[in-house]
Amino acid sequence: MDQLLGMRVFARVAEFGSFARAADVMDLSRAMVSAHVAQLEKHVGTRLLHRTTRKVSVSPEGAVYLAHCQRILASVAAADDEMRSARDRPQGRLRVDVPVAFGKYLLTPSLFRFTQRYPLVSVEVRYNDRFVDLAAEGVDVAVRAGPIKTPDLIAKRIATSRLVTCAAPAYFAAAGMPRTPADLKQHRCIGYLRSDGARPSWTFRQGNGEMKLRIQCALAFNTMEPITLSALEGQGILQSSDLLVSGHLADGHLVEILRDFSAEGPALSVVYPRATQHLAKVRVFAEFAAELLRDYQSRVRRAP
Repeated sequence: MDQLLGMRVFARVAEFGSFARAADVMDLSRAMVSAHVAQLEKHVGTRLLHRTTRKVSVSPEGAVYLAHCQRILASVAAADDEMRSARDRPQGRLRVDVPVAFGKYLLTPSLFRFTQRYPLVSVEVRYNDRFVDLAAEGVDVAVRAGPIKTPDLIAKRIATSRLVTCAAPAYFAAAGMPRTPADLKQHRCIGYLRSDGARPSWTFRQGNGEMKLRIQCALAFNTMEPITLSALEGQGILQSSDLLVSGHLADGHLVEILRDFSAEGPALSVVYPRATQHLAKVRVFAEFAAELLRDYQSRVRRAP
């Protein structure tokens, strides 16, 4: 039986003192109303209503049960109202997971704008460059690089990237400048430490396709920020998305090499579980993150 529907029907009959009135209000047949009440009485093991040919009244046991039903139905109605409000109006706690560089350099400096626009949203941000199971860790929305292979996530691509191989001028002054990807074997490289322990590989364009080059790294880190900092200090060569190093290239602190071999980099996407897709707070954050990346990408691509 549908106990919640039975409670609703019982409460309506008790309110109107009539099976017929309850049936009309709920757009059910009188037989269906009677059946729901009978099933509910069988379920609770007592008679909830006294029925005569002239009127329907609530039994003493029914009065006690009716009070419980009214509290339960009020709570359900409040929950429904809250969910409808959440779909229509951004509010409540928003749990966000983003790559370290995006969070530090783009999102955090701009969060004040977001909270000004949506003052009823409280934002919790986690920086992560590792794989995160959004549903298992209670994340509402995330920014991710690369292909999204989890079928229960919705992904919206918001930016593209190009892979840049670069190092500080001081490094090239001391070690010379590679002319081909194969020359990297003779240089100090700084790589990303993969969670599976596999040796890092860098991607280069080769004709109309791509090639993967296994890299022997002098240094490796599990997030991009220390990789970039180490390269800025002249400790070696890195490969990164242009979105992460464009400012350093523009001011001359890093110098790009092997541009003729530059390949397309990972796309950036906003992702969220299907369960949160209708929430207004998720929708407006996804739009905000896309706006940040589009503006930044536009500046990067215009830079000389």
